[in-house]
Amino acid sequence: MEPITIKDIARMAGVSCATVSRAINGASGVEAGTRERILTLCRQHGYRRNLLARSLSARKTGLIGCILPDLNNPLFAELSLLLEQAVRQRGCHLLLCHGLAEDPDISQVFDYLIGHRVDGILLVSSSRQAPPLLRRYMSRVPVLLLGSPAPESISQPSIPAVTVDDLAGGRMAAEYLYGLGHRRVVYIGLRLHNHSHVLRHRGFLDVARRLGFSVRTLSNSTGLSNIMAGYHLARALFFDGFQETAIAAACDTVALGVLSAAAEFHISIPEELSLLGFDNISYAALPNIRLTTLAQPSADIAEAAVHSLLSQAAQSAMQQVPPILLSPTLLPRSTCRQL
Repeated sequence: MEPITIKDIARMAGVSCATVSRAINGASGVEAGTRERILTLCRQHGYRRNLLARSLSARKTGLIGCILPDLNNPLFAELSLLLEQAVRQRGCHLLLCHGLAEDPDISQVFDYLIGHRVDGILLVSSSRQAPPLLRRYMSRVPVLLLGSPAPESISQPSIPAVTVDDLAGGRMAAEYLYGLGHRRVVYIGLRLHNHSHVLRHRGFLDVARRLGFSVRTLSNSTGLSNIMAGYHLARALFFDGFQETAIAAACDTVALGVLSAAAEFHISIPEELSLLGFDNISYAALPNIRLTTLAQPSADIAEAAVHSLLSQAAQSAMQQVPPILLSPTLLPRSTCRQL
């Protein structure tokens, strides 16, 4: 069947196309009876506005592109939902894509989104490749980074960013474990190419050196911080034996892998080993998990990111926007104990 057009509705209603357009867009100058007749015909015949044509004339599509690094990670799944809610509250829609900043074909994802005339692009990444990648597109479309920009990017044109204070979070984690009496800690899951991880680890070590307790680091050489990565790292630790009394995980998904391995080795948490995560994904609060963690203010992150990006899109010229830094919050639960 041929799609119904605005000309068809105008012919059936006995009015001009301009009158139909004003009626369906809620504009003035259309009598109430005429408007209702037009809207009734639209409903009966399934007429939908041609949003692409409208966007070409308005120069805005109401589409926001979002590139996520891992759709299986609960942190990013939850963040995408919050971003969609923040976007829809502003009358726009979110177009989700998957991609890593370091992927050789990531330019195809950007070209796809720009080809769909998105009003802006959100890149969720803490890769060192993210700032130079976004700089390549800043002149073509408003962009914003959700993640920690690497320090070497500071001296170059700033990238609009919304990020959590990972350095402070690492310090908070170390101070909390020290306050519980832990003097030997394993830091597990560090990914050296992920700047958020690097900052968390750096903050943790800063406090360890200042307070005088030992930290052994087990790095994650895989490309993703998922449950299986934490599981394999913890199994290796438990096979070799350990003298530490606590584990600080680089993120909650790694911590969940540690929990699984501990159950396999009959290691009781927190009686034999305390465990601390980072992110506060939804699984962390489940009754049989109750993971002590550093919570990211995810709702505030999504709101700040969407507001900042759409503010850029409303500007006639590109402007320097300072990064927005938000603080994590310690959430004590059931996986850490006082020695």
